[in-house]
Amino acid sequence: MHMSDGLVNAPTAAAFGLVAVGALVLAARRARRDLDDRTAPMAGLVTAFVFAVQMINFPILPGASGHLLGGALVAILVGPWVGTLCIAIVLVVQALLFADGGLTALGTNITNMAVVGVFVGYGVAVALRRVARRSRAGLLATAFVAALLNTVVAALAFVVEYAIGGAGGASLGTVLVLMVGLHALIGIGEGVITAATVGAVASVRPDLVHLLRGAGAEPAGAPARTEGSPA
Repeated sequence: MHMSDGLVNAPTAAAFGLVAVGALVLAARRARRDLDDRTAPMAGLVTAFVFAVQMINFPILPGASGHLLGGALVAILVGPWVGTLCIAIVLVVQALLFADGGLTALGTNITNMAVVGVFVGYGVAVALRRVARRSRAGLLATAFVAALLNTVVAALAFVVEYAIGGAGGASLGTVLVLMVGLHALIGIGEGVITAATVGAVASVRPDLVHLLRGAGAEPAGAPARTEGSPA
């Protein structure tokens, strides 16, 4: 998913760089209301986890491999605004220190994975929130579906950027088939990792799962309040 330098022309890279900057400024402002003494450490842990797991590739076809994108994972655990910042930090560090994704392509990569991926994953998760709150199996299914769809839609965002200003030499049809086909398979692995991670957190501290807290009620699995206990 990481775009390298030269896959899109300079005007397209610059335009999506501005989109990424605008999205990050907005996310930084909106994230303040989601961060407190309890959620800030969680955001740091999620960022470190995504960074570490993105360094591990898993095979999907002979000669092709994939890695976690993390959009749905961070959105479910810490919310879309904080999640956008988490993924953006990972992408910046990867580009600057590990040359994983080009510097001129940083704007497109942030747009695809930190903005489109995160908000698509969150939108799907919110649409399935009732299912997620119903049972542990429902939460795992919600996380899996959100991660699968966020991966495919993020890949489609890449295709849109390539259609606008592609400079890689491949035809748009070829890019579309390869990106969607491969990322549908990657999305399965993404879904499994996301469901396992969200399930592990929810089994220990369901109150730290943003999706479960966001419905305005006690998260599933939280201790029930007794009569006369403080609100």
